[in-house]
Amino acid sequence: MPRNAFARLLTAACLCGFLIAAPARCPGADTYATPEEAAKDADFAVQGEYRGENRGIQIVALGDGKFSIVEFEGGLPGGGGNLASRKVTEGDTAKVKETVKGLDRVDRRSPSLGAKPPEGAIVLFDGTKESLDKNWKPGAKMTDDGLLTQGCTSKEGFQSYTFHVEFRLPYMPKARGQARGNSGYYIQGRYECQMLDSFGLEGLDNECGGIYSISKPDVNMCFPPLSWQSYDVDYTAAQFDDSGKKMKNSHVVVKHNGVVIHDRDLTKGTPGGPINGEIPGPGPVYFQDHGNPVRYRNIWIVPKS
Repeated sequence: MPRNAFARLLTAACLCGFLIAAPARCPGADTYATPEEAAKDADFAVQGEYRGENRGIQIVALGDGKFSIVEFEGGLPGGGGNLASRKVTEGDTAKVKETVKGLDRVDRRSPSLGAKPPEGAIVLFDGTKESLDKNWKPGAKMTDDGLLTQGCTSKEGFQSYTFHVEFRLPYMPKARGQARGNSGYYIQGRYECQMLDSFGLEGLDNECGGIYSISKPDVNMCFPPLSWQSYDVDYTAAQFDDSGKKMKNSHVVVKHNGVVIHDRDLTKGTPGGPINGEIPGPGPVYFQDHGNPVRYRNIWIVPKS
């Protein structure tokens, strides 16, 4: 979601104490940036994914011992689950335990976690201060344990490329919607691929993996909060004539946790990034800051000739 619009909405909500639609907590409320911090909340150990024969269940923590129970026939999303069969109910810890009885808890892992940069890659961030200072504009920060923090823009701009990033969304059980672990990866500084805790949700264009205002992901592959996740992107830049008129749309293939969620043209730019709209020329890698502690690691890019 564009940062300015989000900020206005959230400020009004915090002043009034409510939202007309689904409530959203103000930043900082019940926010856990690491698994060690989240372990203080008993609900964190209950949330997660469960799988049995021809059945998959996602348990989403909602705070104060309440959970969303999301069921699929055939398995989990991206793992054999029938997305059309999605069924959502709510319940407490006792209901969750009864629902998942006899199922196996699974901790899925993206197959591209730890992927090594191929020949010709530019390593944008490898956990060192050297890579931070070399590749990111002033204001970019990293944690003491070597993770890049939200709100940073690459110094260099790029045209067509392949790209890899690993990201971790915070655990914010009492937050809702765009207030729940929000960031975004801007492709070429122009098109936002949402980063948001959308675990267990329907999978819309403003949820994790969505190209904001353009297209929802083909499947919601968001893992539970504080799991490491990955985007692997193959991007071909739009083509313009000498007058600056667009002649051909950009095209993107996005894999979220190893599953293709986009293979489509991008027909317009999205707001909120460092480049407004579609114009000729290169653009940076940008990770949006909505005030939530989103973390990134193992970031590299391979420009196409």
